Order: sequence, then structure tokens, then C-alpha cells
Amino acid sequence: MLVVAIGWLYVALMMAVAEADHSNGSILGAIITFVLYGVGPVALLMYLMATPARRKARKQRETAELEAARAASVEPDGGGEPAADAVPAVRKEP
Repeated sequence: MLVVAIGWLYVALMMAVAEADHSNGSILGAIITFVLYGVGPVALLMYLMATPARRKARKQRETAELEAARAASVEPDGGGEPAADAVPAVRKEP
């Protein structure tokens, strides 16, 4: 896909050069042509094509953060058994 983007930038550059070289053309028009026909669409295309990679990287980062948080948490009793009630239940006297 990168070859297509480079080829399109080359075509847009040649369009800009042709516009700048034409008798009715201008340098400003050539710059605008290159930006609007070349850089803008290629930047948008590359951004859209990189979306799955960004999503995958974000998911991996979130998974790593979650695993780090799990590893950092320490159980209060450290034994893995359920904790007993801290305060015994109050019973009514008969």
C-alpha cells in the first residue's frame, strides 16, 4: 500500500509542477494542488489503513496494564481462604 501512496504523491507532484510551469498557473496554485490532491488524501488513507494496528496496540496496552494491576494487588490474608466475619453476630438473650 505504501507503493501506491508514493506513486500518488509523485503524480500529485507532477500535477503541481505542471500547474506552476503553465502560463496561467501560479506557485500558490501548485502548492494548493499538491496539498489538496496529494498530501491530504494520502494522509487520510494512511490514517484509515493504520486504524486496525492502532486498535491492536491499544488493546495490548490495556491488557498489559490490567495484568500489572492484578499482579500488584495483594490479598489481605494471603492464604487464599475466605475471610471470617470480623465482628461476630449478636444474639438475643432468652
